[in-house]
Amino acid sequence: MKQGSVIGNIAKDLGLDVSRLSARNARIDTEGNNKRYCDINLSKGDLIVAERIDREALCGKKVSCVLKLELVLENPLELHRISLRVQDVNDNSPLFKKDAIKIEIHESKVKGAQFSLDEAHDADIGENDIKGYTLQRNDHFVLNVDTKSGGRKYCELVLEKELDREHEENMNLILTALDGGSPQRSGTVVIHVTVLDANDNAPVFSQTVYKASLPENSPLDTVVVTVTATDADEGVYGEVTYEVNHVSGNSNVFSLDPKTGEVKVNGPIDYEDESSYEIRISAKDGLGLASYSTLIIDITDVNDNAPVIYLKSLTYPIPENVSPGTEVGIINVQDRDSDNNRQVRCSIQQNVPFKLVPSIKNYYSLVTTGQLDRELVSDYNITVTATDEGSPPLSSSKSVQLSVADVNDNPPVFEEQSYSAYVTENNKPGSTLCSVTARDPDWRQNGTVIYSLLPGEVNGAPVSSFVSVNGDTGVIHAVRSFDYEQFRSFKVHVMARDNGSPPLSSNVTVSVFITDVNDNSPQILYPAPEGNSFMTELVPKAAHGGSLVSKVIAVDADSGQNAWLSYHIVKSTDPGLFTIGLHSGEIRTQRDISESDSMKQNLIVSVKDNGQPSLSATCAMYLLISDNLAEVPELKDMSHDENNYKLTSYLIIALVSVSTFFLTFIIIILGVRFCRRRKPRLLFDGAVAIPSAYLPPNYADVDGTGTLRSTYNYDAYLTTGSRTSDFKFVTSYNDNTLPADQTLRKSPADFAEVFGDSEESPEIEK
Repeated sequence: MKQGSVIGNIAKDLGLDVSRLSARNARIDTEGNNKRYCDINLSKGDLIVAERIDREALCGKKVSCVLKLELVLENPLELHRISLRVQDVNDNSPLFKKDAIKIEIHESKVKGAQFSLDEAHDADIGENDIKGYTLQRNDHFVLNVDTKSGGRKYCELVLEKELDREHEENMNLILTALDGGSPQRSGTVVIHVTVLDANDNAPVFSQTVYKASLPENSPLDTVVVTVTATDADEGVYGEVTYEVNHVSGNSNVFSLDPKTGEVKVNGPIDYEDESSYEIRISAKDGLGLASYSTLIIDITDVNDNAPVIYLKSLTYPIPENVSPGTEVGIINVQDRDSDNNRQVRCSIQQNVPFKLVPSIKNYYSLVTTGQLDRELVSDYNITVTATDEGSPPLSSSKSVQLSVADVNDNPPVFEEQSYSAYVTENNKPGSTLCSVTARDPDWRQNGTVIYSLLPGEVNGAPVSSFVSVNGDTGVIHAVRSFDYEQFRSFKVHVMARDNGSPPLSSNVTVSVFITDVNDNSPQILYPAPEGNSFMTELVPKAAHGGSLVSKVIAVDADSGQNAWLSYHIVKSTDPGLFTIGLHSGEIRTQRDISESDSMKQNLIVSVKDNGQPSLSATCAMYLLISDNLAEVPELKDMSHDENNYKLTSYLIIALVSVSTFFLTFIIIILGVRFCRRRKPRLLFDGAVAIPSAYLPPNYADVDGTGTLRSTYNYDAYLTTGSRTSDFKFVTSYNDNTLPADQTLRKSPADFAEVFGDSEESPEIEK
């Protein structure tokens, strides 16, 4: 039958559900043969031909040829034995052992003499075996066909007309063997007849049938048996030679000595391949007369085959959460020997959570005996050992690799319970803050950790606007630049989640601490920055050394040593006249003021913080030494001295402004003459006040760092020609502001008391 031909529907015959054949891993196994002659169509349940079946190769001349198959199903394990009877077809032609048969016949032979001929052999059996012989038409011989025991046909050449050597010494005849198949097949051989003088006795064997027993694996040249034949003739007519005419099975296994008749082992003998041999032996004398005998050799089995272990089914990989007793594999053990030599015991080692459970016939189920944990043991190497009961026993082993499949049963675990990150303010966006790491002992996607930020807020803004986390590496980056002056620390929550199904996760808290850097220069609150107006302070000519003249007020938004301020006079009209407190910012006279001192005193004050590197700010302080407003020169000239680098165009504009102001100043002088006192006052251009409310938020007072202290902190408002002056007293910087909630209203007489010429008390107006 051709490959793929349907033999029958075994699913229907066995009552099996065709739809479950594939799920149950249905398959066909051939017992004791590695060739897979048949297979099963899983979609239809048909038994089909998988490989060409040669009956002659499988069973030889046996009348009955049965191919034993096994249908194996799993879940649950089920075994069905199938016997497939192989029918013979006429696919082999009769064959003669030799291409020519040589016969020597004496011319003295009388009519009716018979001469045995070699048989033809046909590998087919039954009706397809040899059914007859025919001989080519000739003048001297006819063919006699007879049947031996067992139904085997043989033929003899019968002399029908006497020979005459002188007339015809040699002749060739065609012998044809015919089988009974349809269509009929035939085989031919040439009979070469040589006419001789008379030889009236043929060799005679001592036994018609010889029998011998031989154990398999016998060594080469072992003598099996010696056949003997005698010839009553003498001389050349009595010399006997032996020859093998036919051997069932492998013809090269045995050899025959043509002189002695010894049959010896000439090749390997295997009981499992061939259990018996039948040899057809002929004995011929010197002139060609022959007789025949049969030698039957029975092979006995020895325990020469170790058990063979076949892994029929294996669950790979095994989920680690399978319950004990789960079947994970099916093992089949076969031994080619017979009787006790093929009885097999099977076992595995003891230190694994598996065991072998005997099942049908020579099948074993490999089942689990305990709980599996891939994180502890991910692979098992199980050694299956099979031992037969021969003497001595033979054994074999097979390694079975079992892999445990991961189940997502472990959440990611962070290496630390919490993390802290320190970052200096003004960091670059995208800079790395820290890295979090979580480990998951699971495998592949179950152990792949993905990091993310949990939703939250920092100062009312989403936490994602401050930091981000790399989902693969766990590295946390800053999204923006941080400002220590806005907030000093915050917390974020990072989640580590695996990629299993369902996913498992764990969280960790990351505390981010921002450290201060010296990024804010000191900010001078008083005197106010130069603009369209400038401020001048009057210093009485009678001021003694150490007298408080003014105070520079500055703050720094940084903290710690970055906010510690120091004050320095970097430039002055008279370097020896005024000094400034290093940390207080108070400007005092170093000595008594003399007449030789310049009326206009300009001071450039530098305020430095204590950061690294240090930042600074500068301001200009304009002092006017005078007891009388009439002595006050054009105030803008002081500014002019500091701005002599201006362009000529500005000088022209300034000249026009001075001229206009001079006329106004004359009017002011006339008004001043009506004033009764002439004490130091603050003159402001355009009634400009020190901006007491000009403070950045969150400034803090640090003692000795240059902030306004005690009663020296004040704002003064003064207009030209005023007979009264309003003073605004402010409180300490401890409240981080400069409130102006108290006002001192004075008369011209009270003004003198401030500078020590009056004992009157001020009137406080809330």
